[in-house]
Amino acid sequence: MSELKKIATREGYGDELKKLGEEYPNLVVLDADLAAATKTATFQKAFPDRFFDCGIAEANMMSVAAGLAASGMIPFASSFAMFAAGRAYEQVRNSIGYPHLNVKIGATHAGVSVGEDGATHQCCEDIALMRTIPGMVIINPSDYTEARAAVRAAVEYDGPVYLRFGRLAVEQINTSPDYRFEMGKGVTLRDGKDLTIVATGLCVTEALKAAELLAAQGKDARVVNIHTIKPLDVGLMVKCAKETGTIVTVEEHSIIGGLGEAVCSALAENYPARVHRIGVKDEFGYSGPGAQLIKEFGLDSEGIAREILENVR
Repeated sequence: MSELKKIATREGYGDELKKLGEEYPNLVVLDADLAAATKTATFQKAFPDRFFDCGIAEANMMSVAAGLAASGMIPFASSFAMFAAGRAYEQVRNSIGYPHLNVKIGATHAGVSVGEDGATHQCCEDIALMRTIPGMVIINPSDYTEARAAVRAAVEYDGPVYLRFGRLAVEQINTSPDYRFEMGKGVTLRDGKDLTIVATGLCVTEALKAAELLAAQGKDARVVNIHTIKPLDVGLMVKCAKETGTIVTVEEHSIIGGLGEAVCSALAENYPARVHRIGVKDEFGYSGPGAQLIKEFGLDSEGIAREILENVR
């Protein structure tokens, strides 16, 4: 594992926006009174005339973003996942998704790792909501490097993109000089023959550590990073199912409607195989330190390994 400093994926969002702002004069950023938290303040400082604080009015912000996109701009509309996907769902669906406009939604503070803000802010349903919108691309990067690459890929793609970022600082795993991000393509990070762990977001690092724990118990686990949940890399999922049998999905999201169900659907239609889903069960989160909540919901390396050893044969 990398020994580099831990850093949140939302930091990568802010840093890459600033860099892209220098390259794309038609790139604009909107925020809902959370620029310091979403890290869009980095862009605001560099390009104040292309930054719009829409206030605590997320639904209106999405409509403004739609209008800007229809006028030839590339808008990034930013807020916490709970508000970007939840509060503004109707506007995202009708004003952005339906006309398939070139709007990028930067949703930060997703999942239980939001921590002390509690259940009202810990959005574990956003991927499920965004998956139902026709044509919406969903990207959930695993670390700072991948977050920056995802933002760039979103700019280069013509159409709506939902980008999911976390509050919690995470280890950097994509440090290879030949690292390459390709939208819609999963990445095999560790080979194995007994099962495949398919993870997304901050759970990718924990899945790699879990594979090491499993190896000590005689289980050889392959680890795949699925940064793009929609469109899903169905070919890779089928390949892993054929070669290792059981698939275990891990996500900081409800097991209802997220990565796990996307993988289940893909395999049910193409190559039926057993899928065991690890994530937030049919429950809400609660207030507490983000790292501790990850552990309590069984999304840390020890929890993932324990779940596999006890329930996956």
